[in-house]
Amino acid sequence: MRILYDHQIFSSQVYGGISRYFYELLSRLAENPEMDLDLALRFSNNSYLSGSSFANPGTFFKDKKFIGKTTLLDFLNGQKSREGLLKREYDVFHPTYYNPYFLKHIGGKPYVVTVYDMVHELYPEIYPSSDRTREWKLQSLKNASKIIAISENTRQDIIRIYGLDEQKVQVIHLASSLQSLDSSVPAPLPGKYLLYVGQRVRYKNFSFFIRAVAPLMKQDSDLAIICAGGGGFSPEESAIFESFGIAGRVRQLSVPDETLIALYENARALVFPSLYEGFGIPILEAFACGCPVVLAEASCFPEVAGDAALYFDPRDEGSLRAVLVKVVGDESLRADMRSRGFIRGRAFSWDKTASETKTVYESLL
Repeated sequence: MRILYDHQIFSSQVYGGISRYFYELLSRLAENPEMDLDLALRFSNNSYLSGSSFANPGTFFKDKKFIGKTTLLDFLNGQKSREGLLKREYDVFHPTYYNPYFLKHIGGKPYVVTVYDMVHELYPEIYPSSDRTREWKLQSLKNASKIIAISENTRQDIIRIYGLDEQKVQVIHLASSLQSLDSSVPAPLPGKYLLYVGQRVRYKNFSFFIRAVAPLMKQDSDLAIICAGGGGFSPEESAIFESFGIAGRVRQLSVPDETLIALYENARALVFPSLYEGFGIPILEAFACGCPVVLAEASCFPEVAGDAALYFDPRDEGSLRAVLVKVVGDESLRADMRSRGFIRGRAFSWDKTASETKTVYESLL
């Protein structure tokens, strides 16, 4: 069975959840002698592909920045993807993002689209008017042979918002690529901190988190916050920290996986206050690294975390504070949460993701 994957996400991401998903998927499928994989890619600076078993693209001005670099890279790789589509030497096509350019080239071949979330549809105000993701996604989904949703919550959103045939949409969960290890912490960390991972745009509910935890930080001068990823703090965020008198105790770090593991291992808890996610990989990362997890009772979070996390109302600051008081101050509770997290995390694996995706491909032959 030959599967053709296109260039899209590996042209645009150096790091990122979607390219990580495809890297983990292809790595496992490539080990199966029944599978013949073709990733249509001439060049990529994606970090996960370095030394991969299924692709060996050249780098593209890796250490240089210039206007139009991503556009040019996408154009060159797009030619390679179109060539692969027109050859018709594949059984199933799986685009790595939503640009529907392939519709005019694919003929009658079946194709699968993975939907990661419905943020563009539910929170359109955070994207510029020039963003065409929603338009592209709908075009790609309407004629897809099969749609993979990364959670049941996302599946229900797809069906509700776009009115698609529910039989066409199948849930395949993701997994964590991180595992706890005896890692040394490369930089000094506070002795007592809460961890926040990822972007901080509006629906992520970050300002709510800060408002909720600031009174606890005033009561406990040792308590700090570390934000992993998401870019440097904006002037507005810095102003909020100043207004609560906690500016020196909130840090942002852009870190490699080894450091991220250490951040999870040493945190009092991962706090995930988001109002919406397609899946929430940091939940599984925290479970794998023995980090207690405190979650908004919203979106797909109960589906992913089950009873291994503690939940709060993401619109009630007092609700989050009450949970954090218990978790930060009770080592036996944190130990129980770590144990539950390890058990829950074992229900998700990239091997399972790959096996279930292979079954989807086979259903289209």
